[in-house]
Amino acid sequence: MSTPSDGPLPIRRLTPRDLSACADLSEDRGWPREEHKWRLLLTAGKGYGIDDPGGGLVAACVITEYGPGERPHLGAVGMVLVAERHSRQGIGRRLMRHIVSVRGTTPLTLYATPYGRPLYEELGFKVTGRSEMLHGRFTPPDGREPRVVTRAATAEDLGSILRLDEEVFGADRTLLITRLPAFSDLLRVAVDDGRIVGYAAAWPNMDTHVVGPLIARDTETAKSLITSLAARTDRPLRTDIDVRHEGLLAWAKTRGLVSVAENSVMTYGITELPGDWTRRFAPLTVAAG
Repeated sequence: MSTPSDGPLPIRRLTPRDLSACADLSEDRGWPREEHKWRLLLTAGKGYGIDDPGGGLVAACVITEYGPGERPHLGAVGMVLVAERHSRQGIGRRLMRHIVSVRGTTPLTLYATPYGRPLYEELGFKVTGRSEMLHGRFTPPDGREPRVVTRAATAEDLGSILRLDEEVFGADRTLLITRLPAFSDLLRVAVDDGRIVGYAAAWPNMDTHVVGPLIARDTETAKSLITSLAARTDRPLRTDIDVRHEGLLAWAKTRGLVSVAENSVMTYGITELPGDWTRRFAPLTVAAG
């Protein structure tokens, strides 16, 4: 029997011990289980969920906060899911209202599908941008394109990566970015005259490698980073590119990647995202901003 959305079931904090239940919830809604991504989000972020008396979760979501722990500068909301058997009962709305209520004064952002966007607009989120999801097997360039030098990131690069990331993203993401070496299969930096001018990771998600974050000085640097990652994997690539980067999108499509979806970038409490969008090409994952 379905439980009404205004029933007594409490919203609680999730922990890494809820990993299997979160993956089951993803599978219930027809998503991949994505346990690798859930593990990152549940350790680097704050998960919230509602238990089903019959077992498993009724609903779940994660907020990843950036900036000082006591006063975050930004919170990214993701993985908002309601079990199919409890859908269309207002549970997603109740969970999101809880997130908005516990945020304090922290601005929020999220990537909304066309299906989810009306709910977020009802709650006061505003569309501030769009991203395009690309997927496919990457065809290497013929060598005539300009190339920026890239190499594998080392432990000594971490400080420079963190400084560049905070400058471009507009908030300190140390708790997330320091997990990249273990989370990703590939982590590379772009270098000019000994200085790191971009970096990108490729992390495993089912049978693909997701390219993100992608931070780069310019489009040519972003191209070189994607090319260098693709050369080191035999998996298809997937990435979510800010649609304002028209040159990179057009280039990626000539290299075999195909547009499979679009998401709206939405914010709550701020009119636009902080940082420098001209160097922010793709998020680590849309679930974490």
